[in-house]
Amino acid sequence: MIRIQVWKKGENEVKSLGWLVIFLLVGMAISVAIGFSFSVEEPVRYDAEQEGLDQKVVIRFSHVVAENTPKGLAVAKFAQLVREKTDGMVEIRVYPNATLFDDENEFNALQSGKVEMIAPATSRLSSRYPAWMIMDLPYAFENEREVSKAMDGRLGQLLFEAINDENVKGLALWDNGFKQMTAGCPLVSVNDFRGLHFRIMPSPVLHAQFKTLGASPESYSFNDLYRQLEGGSVQGQENTLSNIYSKRLYQVQRYMTVSNHGYLGYIVLINKTTWDTLSGTQQKAIESAMTETTAWIRQYAKQMNDRALAEMKEKNSIHIHMQTNEEKEAWKKQLNPVYYQFKDVIGEPVITEWKKLIATERSPH
Repeated sequence: MIRIQVWKKGENEVKSLGWLVIFLLVGMAISVAIGFSFSVEEPVRYDAEQEGLDQKVVIRFSHVVAENTPKGLAVAKFAQLVREKTDGMVEIRVYPNATLFDDENEFNALQSGKVEMIAPATSRLSSRYPAWMIMDLPYAFENEREVSKAMDGRLGQLLFEAINDENVKGLALWDNGFKQMTAGCPLVSVNDFRGLHFRIMPSPVLHAQFKTLGASPESYSFNDLYRQLEGGSVQGQENTLSNIYSKRLYQVQRYMTVSNHGYLGYIVLINKTTWDTLSGTQQKAIESAMTETTAWIRQYAKQMNDRALAEMKEKNSIHIHMQTNEEKEAWKKQLNPVYYQFKDVIGEPVITEWKKLIATERSPH
């Protein structure tokens, strides 16, 4: 009786063990089948456009003016837009006030890859790209609308085609506005410039402009300008209202003539090696951010210059003279030889497009 019970218990254990083995073998077979099915039917998709998008890109943007100037604010806005359009995967790291490179060294730094983006004044690059001298000609443009029309049309295309340096790519022109004259004495007549030392940007056109007025032009770094005016090594300078106000040049100059005689803008440049390493998606995001920023600064620069003029009038710390039409015509007549001096250097295509533009914009409607 006892022997029979023991035999039945062992039989049940064997049967249970058999079923367990079968269950494990079936499970393994199903797992292998499922794994094989995924590897065949769902291959890993490779998208070259997405390559590298999981790696953050840092682009250093160096400039020489204060953060509260049109250029300084434009750089900040551009950086914000790029961050938004790339979900933070491209960071524009901003270095204002020449904290990284001054205006004399930033272009070489860009070419060599020590910095990825800069926005030098058009005047600073006019010797390197003679077509851009058109922007320095006195009274070449009467207002911001003419400048915008020029840059959005064939003239702008010719100017950006002229940026032909290795490892440099032009992206946009940002407005800063029109320049005014300041000095330690009144600047009303063309004869008032004679014998004065003026700080200028290193532009052949600007050099000829002040020589034609009888002044002695000298090129110095913008960030040294306040000290030079204060010390008297130079007696005058030309600049936009926002730069005069933000750098407090009105504290070391007694007189200002609002003449709007010359345009000052910034050419936004990027290191081409850096640009070529970006994905197509990242390039499009940067171009989109640049387009938005350029449109914004065109409106904001004028507003900021108007505000700066109002602030300086309120402070009453500098004598402000608004140039009359009669005085303007006298200045233009005196400076007319500068056009003939540089028209061949600038080139016939650019001069022709400029003449077409002003003929259209200034004709009676």
